[in-house]
Formats: sequence, C-alpha cells, structure tokens
Amino acid sequence: MNFTAVIEREGDGFVSLCPELDIASQGGTVSQARDNLREAIELFLECADNEEINRRLHGEVYITQLEVAFG
Repeated sequence: MNFTAVIEREGDGFVSLCPELDIASQGGTVSQARDNLREAIELFLECADNEEINRRLHGEVYITQLEVAFG
C-alpha cells in the first residue's frame, strides 16, 4: 500500500505524519522520520482489526500549496 508522509522540522529533529491514517512519528533526520513512520504504520496495520483500519483510513488526501496575502 502507498501512503503519504508529511515531514517537517521541529526543533532539532523532524516530525512525520501519515494523514490517511492519522499516525505520526519522529526522527533525527528526514530519513529517520520517514523510516520510523513506515514502521509505525506497519505495526498499526499488523495489530489493528479491519474495522479500526477502515474507521481511520481517509481515502482521499491532497497535499498542495496555497498563497495567502498577509500584511
């Protein structure tokens, strides 16, 4: 399965989020944050029953940028 990983710097590390399942993780580098998120998703999918997976799974997630006027 393919999922989205949104990764952003937070302090000295990085936070990663899978918006389709609302699962988050972190790491010291972008690569670590991505790998840790992959592991968290795999563990969730192994442990959760189908009802929980379907309840949390958001089928359509769109990541885009937008311009906002400020000041």
